[in-house]
Amino acid sequence: MSQIFDASAFLATCSGRPGVYRMFDAEARLLYVGKAKNLKKRLASYFRKTGLAPKTAALVGRIAQVETTITANETEALLLEQNLIKQWRPPYNILLRDDKSYPYVFLSDGEFPRLGIHRGAKKAKGRYFGPYPSAGAIRESLSLLQKAFSVRQCEDSYFANRTRPCLQYQIKRCKGPCTRLVTPEEYAEDVRHSVMFLEGRSQQLGNELNETMEKAAMALDFEKAAELRDQIALLRRVQDQQYIEGGSGDVDVVAAFVNPGGACVHLISVRGGRVLGSKNFFPQVGIEEEVADVMAAFLSQYYLGNAEREMPGELIVNVLHEDFQAITDAVQSLRGRELAISHRVRGTRARWQQLAVTNAEQALNARLANRQHMAARFEALAEVLGLDEVPQRLECYDISHSSGEATVASCVVFGPEGPIKSDYRRFNIEGVTAGDDYAAMHQALTRRYGRIKDGEGKLPDVLLVDGGKGQLNMAREVMQELAFNDLTLLGVAKGVTRKAGFETLYLNDVAHEFTLKGDNPALHLIQQIRDEAHRFAITGHRARRGKARRTSSLEDVAGVGPKRRRDLLKHFGGLQELNRASVDEIAKAPGISKKLAESIYASLHSE
Repeated sequence: MSQIFDASAFLATCSGRPGVYRMFDAEARLLYVGKAKNLKKRLASYFRKTGLAPKTAALVGRIAQVETTITANETEALLLEQNLIKQWRPPYNILLRDDKSYPYVFLSDGEFPRLGIHRGAKKAKGRYFGPYPSAGAIRESLSLLQKAFSVRQCEDSYFANRTRPCLQYQIKRCKGPCTRLVTPEEYAEDVRHSVMFLEGRSQQLGNELNETMEKAAMALDFEKAAELRDQIALLRRVQDQQYIEGGSGDVDVVAAFVNPGGACVHLISVRGGRVLGSKNFFPQVGIEEEVADVMAAFLSQYYLGNAEREMPGELIVNVLHEDFQAITDAVQSLRGRELAISHRVRGTRARWQQLAVTNAEQALNARLANRQHMAARFEALAEVLGLDEVPQRLECYDISHSSGEATVASCVVFGPEGPIKSDYRRFNIEGVTAGDDYAAMHQALTRRYGRIKDGEGKLPDVLLVDGGKGQLNMAREVMQELAFNDLTLLGVAKGVTRKAGFETLYLNDVAHEFTLKGDNPALHLIQQIRDEAHRFAITGHRARRGKARRTSSLEDVAGVGPKRRRDLLKHFGGLQELNRASVDEIAKAPGISKKLAESIYASLHSE
């Protein structure tokens, strides 16, 4: 270091008033920005001879210059601190890499309004619903609304120039207002229902649709009744996901979690008692930080760093910090509104708080596992298989059926970051002898890789098949037919003992048989993707088998007669939605006790 910082001389002239301090290294690079109620006391704490935490010692060891700016009070210091952090992004500060405003659902004006995502200033004429914590949360709501009520989501320029309905009309996601295939009155009713959902009046909307469905059924208009039944089922599903029993008000629930490898902040956005969604943030932690420090830095940057971001009336957090009062004062000064920060909460709010903590912990652990352990497993697999490069894409296939009934093949995809669920596929197997797993595998692989041959999709680096020599030979045959001769194939058989950890592996052909030790990371990766393919296949098979069977499992449940069965199916919108419900969700239905809900659930899932 070219110069040594004279802390004694600096502190002798330092002010004891509120303000902001900036620490620089010998090359005049900004290291850290902080604020203090008393600059002299705060800065003196950095230069003690003993008792410094390792993170502070690392910072102090690089200081060559300190500059201060005096402010009128601590609130002004906090606002200035956040502006400087946002502008310079010092390496020793906790940095939140999120500068965007909350997104909204926008409903335009006009005869045939559109629904869409909106960020920024609200200049366009129409209604705005939200705010939502992320664009992903909005897309979920818009996808549901499109399926349920078919309100258009295309851009106005696209809408104005259509001469025939687009694909959305063909797949029943739009009623074709662009070509006048729906009357303005019917479309306005769909818009009204969409608004009721966006305003959080799902229960009232469900009751209204139930009444309309019953009238349609009484009038023998069964096609209309079936359409309404599907709408009710969709609404019931999202209602069970979004509502937390007993909740009310506009609240953001924020939980911070710190591990040696990083930090995560999980935010749950609740408006009108309805959970709009949640989002994970992974602040850049330059040095080891306490949970409370991460929380304070997040709240300051997230709620003060963007003046357009709308705020709830209350924050529920999982840790306390001395800066919280300054943050609320700054919100009052900057936004002109009060903000309450709560830590000790009870009942529903305590459940919200615990839910956020659990999500933050799991999200951080998953992120670290994906980044570190998953990469190590891929590298180990490359070594085991003798590959020149670490594979970037693995595909695994499995077959599931019950004595040949409702055969389903699954395809799951993994990359170095973990499962790529958007690329998962299922194949309903038709036209093969019942129970012929080899023929089923041949059909699934031919359909999948035939499309890749035609330019649809990506070719994996390694293809895994769950099975022994026969399944591997079938995969080789298909790859040869399609001229994918260089694709690495790996067969995974359960081995003699059929226990996890004793799998027999076949590389490219049955002559190259080998096993791996139970603690080998490559074997762990193979087991993980094999088990995921098995789970995905069984889920698809059960859904297909259940769809094919017409008898109601409710008929065998004691205490569930014809009227109660009818009420249950009406509440959930059909047997399929009832099958998806948990015990707690079933118990919410009118006239259903917790004990009876358990009996119903057991009967529905007895196979």
